[in-house]
Amino acid sequence: MSKPETPAAANFLRPIVQSDLDAGKHAKIVTRFPPEPNGYLHIGHAKSICLNFGLAEEFGGECNLRFDDTNPAKEDQEYIDAIKRDVEWLGFKWAGQERYASDYFEQLHDWAVHLINTGKAFVCDLSAEQAKEYRGSLSEPGRNSPWRDRSVEENLDLFARMRAGEFPDGARALRAKIDMASPNMNLRDPILYRIRHAHHHQTGNAWCIYPSYDFTHGQSDAIEGVTHSICTLEFEDHRPLYEWFLANLPVPCAPRQYEFARLNLNYTITSKRKLKQLVDEKHVEGWDDPRMSTLSGYRRRGYTPASLRNFCDMIGVNRAGGVVDIGMLEFAIREDLDANAPRAMCVLRPLKVVITNYPEGRIEDLALPRHPKQDMGVRVLPFSRELYIDRDDYMESPPKGYKRLEPGGEVRLRGSYVIRADETVRDAGGNIVELRCSYDQNTLGKNPEGRKVKGVIHWVPAEGSVECEVRLYDRLFRSANPEKAPEESEGQGGSFLDNINPESLQVLRGCRAEPSLAQVQAEERFQFEREGYFCVDLKDSRPGVPVFNRTVTLRDSWGQA
Repeated sequence: MSKPETPAAANFLRPIVQSDLDAGKHAKIVTRFPPEPNGYLHIGHAKSICLNFGLAEEFGGECNLRFDDTNPAKEDQEYIDAIKRDVEWLGFKWAGQERYASDYFEQLHDWAVHLINTGKAFVCDLSAEQAKEYRGSLSEPGRNSPWRDRSVEENLDLFARMRAGEFPDGARALRAKIDMASPNMNLRDPILYRIRHAHHHQTGNAWCIYPSYDFTHGQSDAIEGVTHSICTLEFEDHRPLYEWFLANLPVPCAPRQYEFARLNLNYTITSKRKLKQLVDEKHVEGWDDPRMSTLSGYRRRGYTPASLRNFCDMIGVNRAGGVVDIGMLEFAIREDLDANAPRAMCVLRPLKVVITNYPEGRIEDLALPRHPKQDMGVRVLPFSRELYIDRDDYMESPPKGYKRLEPGGEVRLRGSYVIRADETVRDAGGNIVELRCSYDQNTLGKNPEGRKVKGVIHWVPAEGSVECEVRLYDRLFRSANPEKAPEESEGQGGSFLDNINPESLQVLRGCRAEPSLAQVQAEERFQFEREGYFCVDLKDSRPGVPVFNRTVTLRDSWGQA
């Protein structure tokens, strides 16, 4: 299959990595993708995945997949499995086995003890509410905890008892002793360990104290020999703390952290908490609902790994931020599918056509190309007396400029003959249920000299066509900024849920697809001529009873803007 040529935008990290290698600072680069297993990956994660794995590939290095599993109350094996599937689906392979922050719990614990022994950590008895009060604000310095000056011996004893499970959740915490007057809130004696009596999906009940993300992040990078620790800009203010830990612990190396602007895509939610809310409250049918911004949802909808990787190349990597138009993503999808998706015909709203002057019992096998530009072979459509067209392709009183079928009018059936609408058949309610037409036998694949036909419409044969279900997906949110409550709900407790598009899914049953689609497999993709790009549903489709999801429409609004 051909791959569209997509111009790659700038990536400010490439020259940094190249310079480090040229200077001999690193013999090989090591990056990592460190998701929390508390939800499914979304489009924002795709940018990070492509960045970390992409740099490793480009410069002959390695990228680790490491689960930041320090909060067992919100984590689940389901999320771990989904994350691994999504990374592999995007086309990347991590170095060795997947890793877990929990693999390093014993080492992290020993380093916490090291900080206690060097007088740089203490056990604090403040409640969460008290600790927040003592922390101060951006305009006011914090205050030292009353427990900050405990002796090393008392801190070691209390920390050991915390690990032994003697205290309830929230009763105590281990904190670093840095500077409560620091203008950087992250340096105001941050928490290193909390008490959580929770079963862990990897370590079981071995631990009842769990390290904080900030304490785990840098040291895990150091253990793995990460050379370029890449994260989004919201962690820029955490970097001094990251470096403080590395400077005050006997770590094997000191990785350098680099921050980049996260992906903000309009009409899209990328908060895992809000995505989980959509799932839990059944606004969608699950994490892999094709309307979701999750990679599992995109996959089920029919997005290709290549198109998502191309999209990430197109938007580039910088520190400026901003909002990316979702039309740019849709452009990348169309560009890939236009080049690689075979063509087929499917009638979404069937209207029966009887060609009255076509011989009864006669069948012609018409060969149509599977792709207009790629050599994908042909598919065969049997042409006979009865067929289906789309109900929208016939109007009795059409508007000006209408180029489809009307009473007494002619159109060409794609790859076939010119037909003329002669008569309508109605049911008892006056609804049109059948068209009776005539065909011109001299028009197969050509227009006779002097003959002009307004338009071309798609069709499928009545005999042999495949009954199927088609799901028309649209954007899940009506607003370009779903986070902002609509005007009518502002001040009334409105939320992003008020922006949900009630027409984001339309299910059409009784559709008819051409015979070549009778035995399609899950995730096969097609351009249904004049209708859009479609994918065979990964979960609900069955052999002989296909379900097609519309991936994206044919119109390329971003590319034409």
